[in-house]
Amino acid sequence: MSTPIQWTVPLDHPAFAGHFPDIAILPGVVLLDLALQLITDACHLTLQNCTINSVKFLHPTLPGDVLSIVYHQLDNGTIRFDISTPAHKAVSGSVMINSNA
Repeated sequence: MSTPIQWTVPLDHPAFAGHFPDIAILPGVVLLDLALQLITDACHLTLQNCTINSVKFLHPTLPGDVLSIVYHQLDNGTIRFDISTPAHKAVSGSVMINSNA
């Protein structure tokens, strides 16, 4: 398992401008991009060599949330990841490293 990577959601993240007008929630695509960038950087991979197997968005992520991102690679090459706040798991998913990686 990886050492948890901490990231604090900026209060003024540009994605909050349109997502949602009355309650700012970080879009899932931003969380997925964050996880994929951190994993591919740490594993010295490129996104072109990865296929998203599954992603579940379990809890809203709000401005100022402190996120902990952890991942681990299984024997078959799948990388499982979780993004959590201190109180909730926000995202759970997995990516597969393509054979041409």
